[in-house]
Amino acid sequence: MIKRLSFIFTLAIVMLLAACGGNDEAGGSEGGSGGSGDQSIVFGTGGTSGTYYPIGGALKPIFEESDQIGNVTVESTGASVANIQNIQDGLNQMAIIMSDVGYDAIEGTGQFDGGSVDVQAMAGMYQNVVQVVALKDSGIESIEDLEGKKVGVGKVGSGVEQSAKKVLESVELTYDDLSKVTHTGYADSVQEMKNGNLDAAFFTSGVPNSNITDLMQQTDINFVEIKGDTAEKLMEKYPFYKEYTIEAGNEAQYELENKVETVGIQNMIIVSPDLSEDVVYDMTKRYYEYLGTDEVAVGALKQLDRDEIAKDLIAPLHPGAEKFYEEQGILE
Repeated sequence: MIKRLSFIFTLAIVMLLAACGGNDEAGGSEGGSGGSGDQSIVFGTGGTSGTYYPIGGALKPIFEESDQIGNVTVESTGASVANIQNIQDGLNQMAIIMSDVGYDAIEGTGQFDGGSVDVQAMAGMYQNVVQVVALKDSGIESIEDLEGKKVGVGKVGSGVEQSAKKVLESVELTYDDLSKVTHTGYADSVQEMKNGNLDAAFFTSGVPNSNITDLMQQTDINFVEIKGDTAEKLMEKYPFYKEYTIEAGNEAQYELENKVETVGIQNMIIVSPDLSEDVVYDMTKRYYEYLGTDEVAVGALKQLDRDEIAKDLIAPLHPGAEKFYEEQGILE
């Protein structure tokens, strides 16, 4: 009788342990696949006064509607370089970056010299447009005309300066060929042009740039085009550049009399390679559907053709994003 009771007691313990083990395994599987509502996303953007941060705020509730996402935290960061590093370190799961920085990370060049990074894209976004503005009476009609002139090239190490150097290089000019170079930000460049201390300045941003709009209201200026051989040389050497046209008669784009042909650098949403295919698929789907509604509030997102957001990206797509775009038939 005692032996029989002992056997029954032992059997009960074994069954209990087996049940507990099964629950642990199920819980682990659910967590690993990004199961219902358990995925937290830290969304790296940029400074609070820039465009990246409000985009993050606009997309936060869209992504949080997903059954697979618990919450999205929009984080103000140092933008592109910091965002890539944060994803690499596991601090962010999603971020917005400029394509030129992403290209350097993938190639292991520039600020990522010697260390290639696995950058995976979810979607393309608006372009940061290279806008070269000159005083009307400066005689500057082309990039070549910047030779011997006083030019603002953006803050040291900024994306604006990187673009300025590349554009000058495309017509075989360097800083030494200019009479004066100032490392001024947008507002200071505009003030120096108003005071006659600069002939021209570089701006790399969305269109319109409020600082250029301010300058136009007080000073006669012209946009210096980047087109033809100059644009072709840039795009051939640096594949992150794309053609861009500032339209004529568009009130949202300076309301110019004549169109301006230039180049731009596309912004992208990137995601951590560690995110599951299902989670990224669902976020991509929600982003795509959101762009097709009247709810889009941020001006930079209104410029997007949603059927173009998967094309000409410098980074490979995350498998979840690629699956969605293939289903939509919008991959090249």
